[in-house]
Amino acid sequence: MAIPDSFIQELSDRSPIEEIVSDYVRLTKRTGSNLFGLCPFHSEKTPSFSVRPDMQSFHCFGCNKGGGVIKFIMEIENLPFTDAVHFLARRAGMQVPEDKPDPNSQKRQRMLELNKDAAKFFYECLRSHPSRGAAQDYVKRRDISPNMVKNFGIGFAPDEWQSLTDVMRQKGYTAQELADAGLVRHSSNKSGSVYDTFRNRLMFPVIDVRGSVIGFSGRILGDGEPKYMNSPETLVFNKRRNLFALNLAKKSKNGYIILSEGNIDVVALHQAGFDSAVASLGTALTQEQARLLARYTNEIVIAYDSDEAGQKASQRAIDILSKLDMRVRVLRMTGAKDPDEFIKLKGADALKNLLERSENHIEYRLSSLGAKFDISKDDQRVSFLREAAVLLSELQNPIEREVYSGRVAQLAGVSADVIESEVKRLQKRRSGRETRKYEQDSSRPSRAVQPTEKGMRYDDPVSAVAEEGILRLVYLEPSLLKGVKLVPEDFSSELLGRFFERLTRLTEFGSMPSMDALTADFASEEISHLSRVLNGTELDAASILTNADEKAKDYIKIIRSQKRKKSGMDFAATAEMIKKQKQGHGG
Repeated sequence: MAIPDSFIQELSDRSPIEEIVSDYVRLTKRTGSNLFGLCPFHSEKTPSFSVRPDMQSFHCFGCNKGGGVIKFIMEIENLPFTDAVHFLARRAGMQVPEDKPDPNSQKRQRMLELNKDAAKFFYECLRSHPSRGAAQDYVKRRDISPNMVKNFGIGFAPDEWQSLTDVMRQKGYTAQELADAGLVRHSSNKSGSVYDTFRNRLMFPVIDVRGSVIGFSGRILGDGEPKYMNSPETLVFNKRRNLFALNLAKKSKNGYIILSEGNIDVVALHQAGFDSAVASLGTALTQEQARLLARYTNEIVIAYDSDEAGQKASQRAIDILSKLDMRVRVLRMTGAKDPDEFIKLKGADALKNLLERSENHIEYRLSSLGAKFDISKDDQRVSFLREAAVLLSELQNPIEREVYSGRVAQLAGVSADVIESEVKRLQKRRSGRETRKYEQDSSRPSRAVQPTEKGMRYDDPVSAVAEEGILRLVYLEPSLLKGVKLVPEDFSSELLGRFFERLTRLTEFGSMPSMDALTADFASEEISHLSRVLNGTELDAASILTNADEKAKDYIKIIRSQKRKKSGMDFAATAEMIKKQKQGHGG
């Protein structure tokens, strides 16, 4: 009996691998998306143990151990799978469910179907419901075009107690199913009746990266609170692990993602041509959302509101995103409180110019810090320098530290040596020594085509390389599976075929695949090899997914071509054997 996949996924999300590994290994070096340290599983002098936060996985290029966070705890603590799950669950404050098949898989599928039908209902209400006037007026007032209404599936929840309930029950959904999806609430009286959760609101369906409607966000049309209401946590919706409009933004060719605060900001940005905008769902950016973003880009532009709350949210987002080695810029909007207002007042071209001139996160944080203090006064200048030194000591890149240390020194009118000395002191306290300048990782073994694990060998290396490529793509972007018309038998490697089959099952009901969800189904050495397949490139996730559709087509073409060649060789050998047999019998 297995622990439910949904629990394993949530446990993985709450256990950032870089934090777990750092309890045992000092990760002192960064190359691309990889953090490196000395391997805890074999003796070495040069770091070859790699951690990839964007893939929530580890791999040692020396001893070839690898996997997800659960596999790491299994190896480092010498625990079986179930005990490792309990170990991490205690750390995360989670209760492990009884070891039994996931009883909720069918409920999840049913809930996704219900959400899809509810989204259609809301969408039609905006077009034809008798009381749609206020909603349509709001859409016009916010200058939301019909095309944007369609692209985002924007709808209207009538100001009625059971309009959605009645239509959904006619479609065969029960009151309990509606309640489980967060679409209705139970009355406080003992009648057992229910009423619609969303009423008199402009409705934004929340669609995940696989295209499934997982929840809703409703903006009230009249007076009242809350202004925005999101679906509660359900079997398919967790606001910490999803972002509004990422299903659209992931297709953008901009090369960066704009992170804004609200749904209307996102719609306004897309309408103005900035189709890479997303928003968190009524919460500050979370680590789970940051890791999700890292799968699609290595550059984020923060476009939060210009008020104090927005500035605090920007600082928090910077802290989270910079740990994933993402390039972070911050949009400073003067004369407007948010992107929507800025576009309306100054136009899309002005916003484009602002984007091109946006500050990187270091400049933004130093500028915000400078605004806190009057450096003409000695005591405040000292306070500024202390806080600036802390900020500089957190920078991983020594070039950035040197450049911005000089800028801080010039701004405060002190010697650069003073700043550098304080930064070094803080670094020594934090990590034991200053992080040295990036150096080329010449000791890292080159990635061979053949598996290094004992008992594993690719019979067809040409096909296997393409099979590995397909697996990397669908692992990072499960929606690609819809276009990958392959079955496990198409794979020349039985292991890679099994890996593909498990990934397909994991994503069937909306799960995002992870190494942790695979750990229980494969032998230790198989997981180590699969981690090498995923980790064996210095490219970040966003680079791997560049032109993903075309890459997938090329990989599939190679796999099928190699399969045909093998079938052709087998046919020729069989024909030759039959010919010889006939000759031997005088035929």
